[in-house]
Amino acid sequence: MSLTTDPNHPGVNKPKGEGEQNESYLVLSEEERSKGFVRPYRNTYVHVGRNITKHWKSIHRLLTEEETSKFTDRKYVAVMTVLTDVEGNFQGGAYVTKEQLDKWKKGEREGGCGCSTTMVREIAETYARNPDFYGSTWCMCCKEHIDVNEFIWNNGSNETVGS
Repeated sequence: MSLTTDPNHPGVNKPKGEGEQNESYLVLSEEERSKGFVRPYRNTYVHVGRNITKHWKSIHRLLTEEETSKFTDRKYVAVMTVLTDVEGNFQGGAYVTKEQLDKWKKGEREGGCGCSTTMVREIAETYARNPDFYGSTWCMCCKEHIDVNEFIWNNGSNETVGS
């Protein structure tokens, strides 16, 4: 893995191979990083999964017994509101299981392997200088790039990476 400040570098966003990190990662220049950080320097994060409380707005409706019998393989119990119009009217939703519904009610996240990943100094400094510079980040256990919103900093704050 190499680092570059050139967004047109041929190795940026190009994996070395299946389940491998990119050939090169884009970082802010040393000059830009030396201007100071807007967030604390942190170099380790944990894959905790997506924050379903932000994704699912409300319970649109619980399923009837007849409806749940159609989903015996998935065990869906409700439809959650995902999309609303400007007046707040239901526009689209997602079927959820009892486990997912319980997690949503408790404000818990869904998915995530629990693995910690430590990044090199230049990438950590880029996050500290410009928190939303990256849209995804590498998970060492999942062996893939995943949306930054599925990770929290490993400092006990529960703060989402990229925020």
